[in-house]
Amino acid sequence: MYCLPVLLLSLATLSAAFPAASQEDLEDKYGKMAQKYLEKFYDMKTTGRPVGRKNNHNPFVKKLQEMQAFFGLEVTGKLDQKTVKMMEKPRCGVHDIGEYSTVDKSSAWQKNDITYKIVNFTPDMPRADVESSIKRAFKVWSDVTPLTFIRVYEGDCDIEIQFVSGDHGDNSPFDGPDGILAHAFQPGPRLGGDTHFDDAETFTKNSQQYNLFLVAAHEFGHALGLHHSTDQGALMYPTYPSTDPDNFRLPQDDIDAIQSLYGKEEVIDLSIVPVPKKPSDPSTPSTCLPNITFDAVTTLRGEILFFKEKTFWRQISQNSEVEHHLISTFWPTLPNHIQAAYEFQDRDQVLVFKGAKYWVISGYEVTKDSPKSIYDLGFPRTVRKVDAAVYDDNSRKTYFFVNDNYWSYDEQKQSMDSGFPKKIVDEFPGLTKIRAAFQKDGFLYFFDGHRQYEFSSAKRRVTRLLKNNSWIKCGNKASNLKKRN
Repeated sequence: MYCLPVLLLSLATLSAAFPAASQEDLEDKYGKMAQKYLEKFYDMKTTGRPVGRKNNHNPFVKKLQEMQAFFGLEVTGKLDQKTVKMMEKPRCGVHDIGEYSTVDKSSAWQKNDITYKIVNFTPDMPRADVESSIKRAFKVWSDVTPLTFIRVYEGDCDIEIQFVSGDHGDNSPFDGPDGILAHAFQPGPRLGGDTHFDDAETFTKNSQQYNLFLVAAHEFGHALGLHHSTDQGALMYPTYPSTDPDNFRLPQDDIDAIQSLYGKEEVIDLSIVPVPKKPSDPSTPSTCLPNITFDAVTTLRGEILFFKEKTFWRQISQNSEVEHHLISTFWPTLPNHIQAAYEFQDRDQVLVFKGAKYWVISGYEVTKDSPKSIYDLGFPRTVRKVDAAVYDDNSRKTYFFVNDNYWSYDEQKQSMDSGFPKKIVDEFPGLTKIRAAFQKDGFLYFFDGHRQYEFSSAKRRVTRLLKNNSWIKCGNKASNLKKRN
């Protein structure tokens, strides 16, 4: 495959100004280093013996000219001070040569949902900082394309992330501190997309040493099919940037390259969902929008209800056409803009939440003592609203989600379990915020933004990624990331 990662010699710290030296002195001192650099990054073919540098037609001169042209240096074909200084800079381990700035479109990922797995962590940073840096690096590319990056914890994935050092089994050994920082493979099977960071480097979340976010964002560009750019301001420029990571914005050169492979991000205004003039009119195209979002989702006696602002969609069975109604038509005493809902089948009840209040639907009727206070359930006064709720048949618990925390509620004792709240990601790996949820056929289904995640409580992992409208019969099928194991 093109763009195989390669080894760079360890960085030798240079003084601010080179001492005066003749051309012959420079070649004697840095000639071997330059030869290895050109072999690694510019595919210079040699037999392992020193390459003569006097003849303008020899491979060394031609490849040196190619390297100088790439970095915008004066193209002399001679090993001058500026050329040596550029070769000494810490950088990415992927080749610089390439006719185009990207792989052929047919060699890019042929899907928009990309999975990744963090195999291990660097000791330089807290685990949470590594995870947030990686997530932010992927967001650089998802913000300008239709791509979505989903973290998985077990099994196969598209992009496998590792911190390794020296010879780590991919025929591209790392070289120790201050040389090659990382490398990645272009899209494809097996090693394709995999990204390796040199654990001999010191990675940070700030501007000291090597900022992991900046290095990862560059390498993920390769994992998506980008080659190195000759634009010195581009993220895909080969050497480590002097960019302030806190104020980073993806340059236009990188945006143009990635969008040439995957297209632009689809932006759909969903601030207003059309409500049918007749409450019983089932014909509405809004649920077929690929990025539809819901305020709350719950089951009710085998049906699935999807709430959105003043309305809800009613999926009576898997094969039936979806019905669309005003909430007030079915339940005049319920509020609009419901924020969470869940069914507890043992009592034949659905609890509906908005703000600090909740309503109980018994059968199909709202109970007369509704609304009630969420603090009666055991929430602290610091909680002002519930984002999502779901009863899990597997654990026999109800989970309430608030920001990035969750509470566990015992329906039999009708009290909160002790030791909560806890972080969502601790119990539900791969998820940090949940905006709606329900359970069906033993799986939990979580909604966040316009994505839906199928979660196995038994395996404690995300098993599939689905579109939000996958349960609604409107011609949109679910897109599986991987089969259930």
